[in-house]
Amino acid sequence: MLDLRYELIEGRVDVPRVGSVIELKTIPWHAVVDAEGTVVAPVVPYLRGLMLDDNRPATAKSYAHDLLRWHRLLWFLGIGWDRATEAEASVLVGWLRIAPNPQRRRRNPATPQPGSVNSRTGKSYLRAGYAPSTINHCLTVVSGFYAYHRHYNRGPLVNPVPDSRQQRRALAHRTPDGEVPNFRRARLRQRERRSDPRSIPDGMWDEFFGALTCERDRAAVLLYVSSGSRASELLGVTPGYINWPKQLIWVVTKGTDDREPVPVSPQALTVLAVYLDHIGLPPTDEPVFRTRRGDDRPLTYWAMRRVIQRVNDKLGTNWTLHDLRHTAATRMANDPNLTLAQVRAILRHTDLATTGRYLSARVEDLFDALQQHYSRPRVERTVAPGYDPEDFKAVFGG
Repeated sequence: MLDLRYELIEGRVDVPRVGSVIELKTIPWHAVVDAEGTVVAPVVPYLRGLMLDDNRPATAKSYAHDLLRWHRLLWFLGIGWDRATEAEASVLVGWLRIAPNPQRRRRNPATPQPGSVNSRTGKSYLRAGYAPSTINHCLTVVSGFYAYHRHYNRGPLVNPVPDSRQQRRALAHRTPDGEVPNFRRARLRQRERRSDPRSIPDGMWDEFFGALTCERDRAAVLLYVSSGSRASELLGVTPGYINWPKQLIWVVTKGTDDREPVPVSPQALTVLAVYLDHIGLPPTDEPVFRTRRGDDRPLTYWAMRRVIQRVNDKLGTNWTLHDLRHTAATRMANDPNLTLAQVRAILRHTDLATTGRYLSARVEDLFDALQQHYSRPRVERTVAPGYDPEDFKAVFGG
């Protein structure tokens, strides 16, 4: 058993991809099943509790996949879920640090290496393995799973995922507007590098927009960049939720069931009108963005993502669909005619500090200023007529 643990941590073996996450028609909406298709019973009440705590179905689905990953490891090691210890949590982290992420698999050998930097955009390609944030999220889910069962006296008394007492103490009592104190990470938690959001510079925007091939894609991209909507939010907009005179669209904000108004540019609505005039207006309760091939159906996130990938293949870039929201946020936050509070309301950020992250200068946008700086001649100090240069050297130094 000890050798198997070391082999997992060192990447010499991989955990079999057995079991799956299935959809249910009752709460919870998802469940974890093993290799025989049997529902993993301890996971069901935990996911049901998430739904009763007013979490979104997508959140419960994400938690289900993390718990499937954890149970796959336990099945491979032959350990029951209620006998897991910190040793198994350590193996989980070691395995995820080494194991390849199936979603990052490259089928084309000519694609750039994972983790390399695109010379045109300055953005790094995703690494082949699991990101530190993914590992930390998995640890959080597993810890919450055992805390839930310990609360009802159904699980082990000791949580297999270690926590940080310093963090609990630091966050226990503080004012909401106070500074977040520093504390050490708990054991097994990965260091997450917080980088600035990357947006499409103005100098590269024209070629990006020019690489789009149809009015549907142009309308979608212009709406993304002018409204700052998230990918799924915009794709859910129906004809009944477009206010043409006031130049507003109503989107279902992430994490809620409520529709909120978001302003869009006149140019975006003009292109959208051309697109709808070409395909015909869909029913009132159907999304306005539709597929172009096959049966008429709503455009999915993955199809819109593929639109951006085709542009990247043409331009040699690696922009993502979410970079369009970053582009909108960067333009708004750096517009002197808009306050940060107004930008926060448009982007629907919960915290003003999140909006403030877009108030940062980028090297790509400073090209012209830097060229002037480099070409500016060095300033030579001179002495006014009537003064002895040697006296200045004696007083101020040579």
